[in-house]
Order: sequence, then C-alpha cells, then structure tokens
Amino acid sequence: MTTFRVWAPIPERVELDLEDERVPMEPAADGWWQVDVPGESPGVDYGYVLDGDGPFPDPRSPWQPAGVSGPSRTLDHRAFGWTDRGWRPPPIASAVLYELHVGTFTAEGTFDAAVERLDHLVDLGVTHVELMPVNEFAGDRGWGYDGVLLYAPHQAYGGPEGLKRLIDACHARGLAVVLDVVYNHLGPTANYLPRFGPYLTDRYVTPWGGAMNLDGRGSDEVRRFIGDNVAMWFRDYHVDGLRLDAVHAILDTSAVHLLEQLSREVEALEAHLARPLALIAEGDLNDPRLVRSREAGGYGLTAVWNDDVHHALHVALTAERHRHYADFEGLDDFARALSANWVYDERPSAFRGRRHGRSAADLPASRFIAFLQNHDQAGNRAAGERLSMLVDDDLLAAAAALLLLSPFVPLLFMGEEWAAGTPFLYFTDHPAELAEAIRNGRRSEFADEEIPVGQIPDPQDAETFERSTLAWTELATPRGRRMFEWYRSLLGLRRARPELAAGRHAGLRVDEDQAREWIVVTRGHVSLACNLSREPREVPVSRAADVSVLLAWGETLPVAPSASDAILLPPRTTIVLEVPAS
Repeated sequence: MTTFRVWAPIPERVELDLEDERVPMEPAADGWWQVDVPGESPGVDYGYVLDGDGPFPDPRSPWQPAGVSGPSRTLDHRAFGWTDRGWRPPPIASAVLYELHVGTFTAEGTFDAAVERLDHLVDLGVTHVELMPVNEFAGDRGWGYDGVLLYAPHQAYGGPEGLKRLIDACHARGLAVVLDVVYNHLGPTANYLPRFGPYLTDRYVTPWGGAMNLDGRGSDEVRRFIGDNVAMWFRDYHVDGLRLDAVHAILDTSAVHLLEQLSREVEALEAHLARPLALIAEGDLNDPRLVRSREAGGYGLTAVWNDDVHHALHVALTAERHRHYADFEGLDDFARALSANWVYDERPSAFRGRRHGRSAADLPASRFIAFLQNHDQAGNRAAGERLSMLVDDDLLAAAAALLLLSPFVPLLFMGEEWAAGTPFLYFTDHPAELAEAIRNGRRSEFADEEIPVGQIPDPQDAETFERSTLAWTELATPRGRRMFEWYRSLLGLRRARPELAAGRHAGLRVDEDQAREWIVVTRGHVSLACNLSREPREVPVSRAADVSVLLAWGETLPVAPSASDAILLPPRTTIVLEVPAS
C-alpha cells in the first residue's frame, strides 16, 4: 500500500492523477488530502488535480524527470547504495569552502561530471564543497535561486541519483558538502504552490518575488514544508550543511523566528544522525543574532557570510567606489574587520542613508565566512568579471594571502585558484513570455552605472551560459599553475600552523598604511606582509633581522632589513615570514 498526501487547503476537490488515472482523494485534518493506493510505487509518475484543473506537480515532489511542469515521480530514498557509513565532516571552524555551480563547473554540467574534478579540490586543500542551488528550476540552465520545487534535485544536472552519487563521492574523498537553499521566495515560472495553499503572502515583498508566508494564516504548514525540506537534505541526501540564501528576506514576525526553529530542529536531527550538521546564513543586516546562541537570544546558526571583508578588500585592490563600495575605505576597513569581524557595526552608511549593523566583536571569527569572490560578487556585475579580470596577478596573490591566512573561515569561488579568465554571468532559461522582462530587468539594474545596453549580456541567450563555463585548460598554463601552487601553499600553511586556525583573535596584530598601500598582519609567530604599491615600502616586522621566509610572491630581490623592526619590501610583493619569539 502506498499513501499519497498533499497539503491543499484552497481547492474544494483534489484528485490524484496516477499515470493518467484520476483517483479521488479524501480530506484529512488541517487542509491535508490523502488516498491509499494498493501496491508499492517507486518510479511512478503522478500529479494532483485541483478542482478539475491540472494535473500539477506535487509541492513536495522528490523527482521531476520532465522538468518543473511535468509529472512528479515517486522515489525510494532507501534504495541508494551509500558507501559513507561512519562519515563525519570537519567542523565549519576548520573549513575551506569551495563554491561551485554544477552547470558551469564542467563542460558537461552534471553531478557526475563534477565527480571527475573532486581530486583537484582535495589537492588544493578544500574541505567543503558548496553547491549553488540544485532544486528544480525553470529550463536547463540557471543559477537555481528561482526554484519552485524545493524537494526535487534538478533533472538537467542528473536528478536525485546523480546528486547522491556526487555527495557519496565527496565523502569518499574526505570532502563535506554544503548545499545552497532558498526559503525567502519562489521563482516565477511553473510556480503552482499558491494553487494548493497560502505558501506566499502579499503582506511582504522581496526583491525577487512574493515572500513566503511564515507568520500569517496557514503559515504553520508552510514552516513545516521548509523544516521538512531541511531535514530531507540532511537525512536522505547526506549533506553536511545548508547555506540559507538571503535570510534578511525571510520575513517573519513570529516570536520564534523560522531561523530559530530550523536551528532547534537541526540540533535535534544532529543528535539523531550522530554527525555534525551546519546551518550557514547569508544576510545583509550585519546582525550577530544569526550566530549567537539561542541561550543568548540569538538564532543559533553555525556561521554567516561576511560581505564586509570582501567589500573592503575589493576597494583596496580595485579602487572601485560605486554603489555599496562607496561605503568602504580599503585597507583601513579591512584592518577593522580583522579585529572586529564586521566593518559596519552601527556605523553610518552613506549607501543606505542610515546606521547599519551591530557589533559582533565579541564573537569568534570562526563564525564568519569570508571570500574574495563568489557567485554574487562576479555575477551581479554587468559583465560578470571575476577579480582576476580586474587586477593583476600580484594583487590577486596578495588578496589570496590576506584571505587564506585571516582568522575567518575562507570560501573560494570555482576557478579562483587558477585566476580563471572566464566570466561568471547571470543566466536564465525561462519561457519566452518572460524573456523580455528579464532582459529589461537586467538593463535597469545597471542604469545608474551608465553601461551601454549592448555591453550587458542577455541572460536568456545560451551563449551567456556557455561563456560562464570554466575552461579547465587554463589550469595547465604557466599562469594557472603558478596561481594554483600559491593557493595550495597558503592552504597548506594554514593547516600546518595552529595560530592560523579560524577564530583566533588572540595574538592578532594589524599594521597598515592605506595611503602607502601596505599591510602587515601578524598572527602568533607568522607575519604576512603585503606591498600593494608600485614603489618599495618599509614595513614593520618584529625582530626583522631574525625572520625567515615561509612563502613569497613577487620580485626575487632579497627582503633586506632596513631597521631593527622593519623590512624593505619590493613593489607588488607578498611575503609570509616566521617571526621568532621576543
């Protein structure tokens, strides 16, 4: 016997469409409908007919082999032959995350093709693979943030079985998996959930569409829909962490915010599964409540993305000052972030026209994930430029060292480790009737930058997607190998030296001169000195005459002591030094 259940409080009549046979369903409590069908039914196509319309996919569909508007297909999660028994992921505090988009990570753009590149990540020193959203969304290509069926892995990538093979292969190599999920809105194409129930509300608005109904009438089941989805990824797909997209747009005035609810439930599931599970937030409010313990009045999430570190370093390297970058002062603000975690902690923001953020200086830096690049920071530029397309390799090397030897948890964006020359553009595959609206929306986004329309790639054009695919042949070039070896060496040093672990503010000292473009970061007995200028700079280093070089990038000139506590650093040079005890 197989039971089919669906929450559908809106229609007055619900039928199960089971391989073109319609079976009336019986109402149950709280807006649920149910019917028992004789026999086992793995791999059976089905849908729901609402007041005679449909069939529509199951809101909790586990598999959509024909895409977002096709029939759902049943799936037996117990049938997959996992080989990761006893697996335990490294904690986020010791992580090196690597964000990738499955569709552009390889030429094939599938879960199985990604498996073939995992050994590269192990060699690099990555500990966690972070997948951009893989739930079912419109078309074959897209970023995944406009999904509509949150329980079904994207068929164009390889569907449920393909995702499980990728995760199992990651675990076999000692790599944990973090999955990006979106609980603040639903996509515009094939969004049938509002026909079933009040999944969305018109009381709030997000930048991307209607907000999820988390605190209005009927919201208990919407919250349960999200909570059960979280549990499914951990339980049935063995993921090790979830990255919660744009939590500032998870609009909820309940006494127990959805994020706190998820934190509680994941903590209980962690005990049941006997392995650590992580919830990582992306937020735009600089609100430390996200990662404070629930006992201290926070939501108890594991970690939060730190945009301030990116913005401060980006300004220091590129001198760009448009939009949000106008709020940042380069090395001065990067130094502030190193000691206080955030730059904006009730500080006035000209970009926002108000004070922004709240102090998080008392929290360990291991609660903060920092990066030089990610999908947003490249893809939300008109031409999708990576940092490697904006600055030279000497500055890239300095930035990599400042990130990877910082007290934060580092995140790399796919291809960053070899200074990839391919852009990462915004691309979509929506139906034709939405195409022009998407193009116009993309153009209006950059109206204030006065970028000619012809220089803004069409998100709907397949070429935009193809241009974003990584060119792995770049890794074999002299430039690619040199940058890769630099990244690998930095990560090796981070692993080898206890004082370089994430979260340690003790022993941290930062000296910098923004005008003269140099910075020295000391953590314990390791000093990182960067000269970003085109002139030699004298920089402070304790007991300079006795230091030894651990790693260096730049001119082959000797690093000559110029005084007892200073060295003369050649132009565009980054050097990591062993500093003896005083």
